Amino acid sequence: MTSSVSSATITLEVLRYRPGRDQAPAFQSFQVPYREDWVVLDALNYIKDQIDGSLSYRWSCRMGVCGSCGMMVNGTPRLSCAAFLKEYYPATVRVEPLEHFPIERDLVISLDDFMQKLPAVRPWIVRQDDRPLDAGEYRQTPAELDWYKQFSMCINCLLCYSACPVYELEPRFIGPAALALVARYNLDSRDQGREQRQEIAAGPDGVWDCTLVGECSTVCPKDVDPAGAIQRLKLSSALEWVKNVVLPWGRR
Repeated sequence: MTSSVSSATITLEVLRYRPGRDQAPAFQSFQVPYREDWVVLDALNYIKDQIDGSLSYRWSCRMGVCGSCGMMVNGTPRLSCAAFLKEYYPATVRVEPLEHFPIERDLVISLDDFMQKLPAVRPWIVRQDDRPLDAGEYRQTPAELDWYKQFSMCINCLLCYSACPVYELEPRFIGPAALALVARYNLDSRDQGREQRQEIAAGPDGVWDCTLVGECSTVCPKDVDPAGAIQRLKLSSALEWVKNVVLPWGRR
């Protein structure tokens, strides 16, 4: 009787690094079963469950929502839960931690830099005149929602930071995801915090560092278009400069 289970395999080259044990990161090859419906995350889970339980990586939802399983897959920032093995078969799949971040262990990166930058842009609705809860919610029309909805889809997967050549060269750059959130809240009709964010967004490590390579938008799994958000912020910043500097001078 012929088995219905395929005996095909695929090779994963996984970057390993265990602090205190390894002097430097190095690749380790694993042979895993090939299934057309498997993604890279499935292959990593097979390795951890069946071959080497010491392999470390982040994952949670397996549905492209949590953003925690971002990795370099054959040199491209991807969510490993959305990168199907059939895209690469029969070639070897090389899996590495996201570029431009310190490695904590194997495929796990340090998020400290991003987590320090994120609150600086105040990614929440800021109100100068909060009203009591019994006064009801702040209503918003569908058209007002459409202004910022695209930029609100960010899942903080950090693929855009890994693809950004500016962040690689200028680690102080606030970065695409955080700046996209600036646009998201500035465009929200309920928000009154634009001036508080402007100092950060238009500062020396903000939007003007961006050279519009656009790779951040290319790799974004949610089509947030952080490059577009940054260009909107550049335009609003330039218009504000004209309004505050050039126009007052012209009236003298």
